Amino acid sequence: MRQSKLFTKTSKRAPSDETALNAQLLIRAGFIHKEMAGVYSLLPLGFKVINNIKAIVNEEMKALGSEELIMSTLQKKENWEATNRWDDEKVDIWFKTKLKNETEIGLGWSHEEPITIMMKNHINSYKDLPVYVHQFQNKLRNETRAKSGIMRCREFIMKDMYSYCMDEEEHMKFYHASIDAYMKVYRILGLGDITYVTSASGGVFTDKFSHEFQTICEAGEDYIYVHKTKDLAINEEVYNAETLAKLNVNEIDFEKKKTAEVGNIFTFGTDKTEELGVYFTNDKGEKVPVYLGSYGIGVTRLLGVLVEVFGTENSMIWPSSVAPFQLHMVTLSKDKESGEAYKVSEEIYNELISAGVEVLWDDRVGTSAGEKFADADLLGMPVRVTISERSLAAGGVELTHRLHNKNLILDSNKDVVLYDSKNEISDSKEIISVVAFLKSYTEDCK
Repeated sequence: MRQSKLFTKTSKRAPSDETALNAQLLIRAGFIHKEMAGVYSLLPLGFKVINNIKAIVNEEMKALGSEELIMSTLQKKENWEATNRWDDEKVDIWFKTKLKNETEIGLGWSHEEPITIMMKNHINSYKDLPVYVHQFQNKLRNETRAKSGIMRCREFIMKDMYSYCMDEEEHMKFYHASIDAYMKVYRILGLGDITYVTSASGGVFTDKFSHEFQTICEAGEDYIYVHKTKDLAINEEVYNAETLAKLNVNEIDFEKKKTAEVGNIFTFGTDKTEELGVYFTNDKGEKVPVYLGSYGIGVTRLLGVLVEVFGTENSMIWPSSVAPFQLHMVTLSKDKESGEAYKVSEEIYNELISAGVEVLWDDRVGTSAGEKFADADLLGMPVRVTISERSLAAGGVELTHRLHNKNLILDSNKDVVLYDSKNEISDSKEIISVVAFLKSYTEDCK
């Protein structure tokens, strides 16, 4: 895409009431728009990142055997009364409203109840089980105080998945498989080395056991204790002498880390299905309740965590797996007619588009080099190519991998020798076109 065609513009300043780095950078870069406290709209660049995150999550959920659906945000009061979660003293984050006929309804903060009620129409026999379903949906939670930018909002996108099994054994098999799937998602997102599975209480969801996925992040709201040598972490709320004894570890071997919760999984057992009347007939002809599990990933929360982890005061660096564009081509040219920079850039851009490379071309003329580089840093594409009269005179175009701080000089002729930033022939000594190299390079970065 040509950057001159983007309707969004970068800004040097974020709203004065935004203190979180993630919101400041995302607003300044034109990825999101702040509607009100705790409520943000996704602009085209932010929408692309969100869709990339969703695609990664969706692939792993489908690999588990889950089918995607979408439920209504409007929810019946009666469904939640049956499980004692309509009462504001039990769940204090409801948004509630009324239809014109005075029927009271809720705006979905979660979907265990309505999805489970719906399953009554599809689960009758043990032959119908197990069933796994998931959705990507806007959740609405009436937080007392929205904070941490896009990491804790009153409206946000969540992936929620639900498992319906015959018994605890079948449930636990899927439960453990979901842990592996979640960790694979975080590895693909570039967060795998700093994300830990920790035990936790169920909170407003369930009194059964649950697990959280915590990413080390200074903007987070939680704390975990990470073992110095083992791949082990303990949530602060269960970090005590009893837990340490059960795990046969010593307090001195742990370090306290601030973290952001990026996912959670819950075991409901049969309590909720009994309350809602969801039973099946087993192979003995007995009527027994279905075993329920729930699995959540905050998609927009992950957007904020990625910015916090990989961002700096004035720049973002997107992992290649979720970047809105794989390549940002920056052309330094006073106008379209004089010099070769714009002409060479346009040729390379057209060939990259034809080759299927996701590229954002800063084709703006009359914009200073300083402003272009500042915008490129702020927008955060992982790979940058700079083309100018000076770079062409020096031998070609400059490529920068921002996350790895790697620079290469590419000859701008059709058949090129690959050079490094010191103008020394690289070890590969491979002669290929600039476009072929850039296509291969961006694919390898993924």
